[in-house]
Amino acid sequence: MRIRLGAARGSTRAWRASAAAVSVALLAACSTGGGPNGAPTATIVPPLDAAASKNRPPVKIALLLPMGGMGETAAIAKNMKRAAELALFERNDPSIQLVTKDDGGTAAGARAAADASVRDGAEIILGPLLAKSVIGVMPVARQARVPVLAFSNDTQVAGNGVYLMSVLPEQEVRRIVAYAASRGKRRFAALIPDTAYGRVVESAFRRAVERAGGSVAIVEKYPPGVNGMLRPTKHVVEAIRTNAAASTPVDALFLPGGQEVLPQIGPVVAYSGLDTTRVQLLGTGAWDFPSIGRDSAFVGGWYASPDPVAWRSFAERFATTFGSTPPRIASVAYDAMSLAINLSSNPPGTRFTPGNLTRKNGFAGVDGIVRLESSGLSQRALAVLEVQTFGATVIDPAPHSFYGTQLSSAQ
Repeated sequence: MRIRLGAARGSTRAWRASAAAVSVALLAACSTGGGPNGAPTATIVPPLDAAASKNRPPVKIALLLPMGGMGETAAIAKNMKRAAELALFERNDPSIQLVTKDDGGTAAGARAAADASVRDGAEIILGPLLAKSVIGVMPVARQARVPVLAFSNDTQVAGNGVYLMSVLPEQEVRRIVAYAASRGKRRFAALIPDTAYGRVVESAFRRAVERAGGSVAIVEKYPPGVNGMLRPTKHVVEAIRTNAAASTPVDALFLPGGQEVLPQIGPVVAYSGLDTTRVQLLGTGAWDFPSIGRDSAFVGGWYASPDPVAWRSFAERFATTFGSTPPRIASVAYDAMSLAINLSSNPPGTRFTPGNLTRKNGFAGVDGIVRLESSGLSQRALAVLEVQTFGATVIDPAPHSFYGTQLSSAQ
């Protein structure tokens, strides 16, 4: 699918006032699919001057996502597509053409979608979402010297022209452990899912604790599936009690699970009588869901995540335009599109160079500031939030600039 938007009817402020009306036209323009198989507090970059860009040759940007089918992945992909379209609409650059293709959620489908995008003249590829699809895109993009801003958070697919735009779990782990250590937490326990994600998180957790000068006292793993975490949760709580009785108390319990498991873990923690005023609960961005504070066990817990201020504004604009709340990852597509549009004003051949993509001052978007590295990994400024009964509050803000700030990539 190709989308080419003309000059906006007025400023961004005017668009917001009439969003309900213009969203109908936007949705109509975006209703057909296509593909080979059929500063963080500054939430909006002002629209480009249409007069300055209307005479420029088209700049084609490809968006590859697994939009086919009716499953959860397809639903997320379709909303990420909407987020990219929202960025395009708000920026109002008539020279930009967004070419959207369904990659089928497979390596072969992504390879075909990337090949078609390159033949269509795409100068940069946004996506894919799944790591296996990124692997399919790699050889095509590399041969054509077209950079890829991927939405996967698998660091194994980064590099050689592939840059990861997603928030990496390793960075969230390092941020929350470092903050906890700065508040005097030295002995850590962890309850981690026995999955590929869990293995990545566990490795990052052990490195982060060692780097912070702490020690890992207990690690329990739980299998995926309904109620698989119940017995391991009891084990880790009992081990924490045993350590306390031996005068080697655990200061913090790391729970990297999300909305799919925390509602089962919380009651076990509460029933066990674990004193969470003494044992600080820690989490990752997976804790960032509206109902987490309904479980008293997690109230007062800390987790690392992008600063929510810009996200809230983005989510409101998205809901106004499309009539639904965006999934949290939708912001990644919006930021990737904004980044590509920002660089598109450079002359042909110099737009999406490694030097421009990895510029030292980085980029600002819905998820805060991000700086891409030549390795394909990213440096992000994350905030630390504390769970409240209703929502969460920032207790340690994310940096607003890379200057004078020491941030790390996932490794």
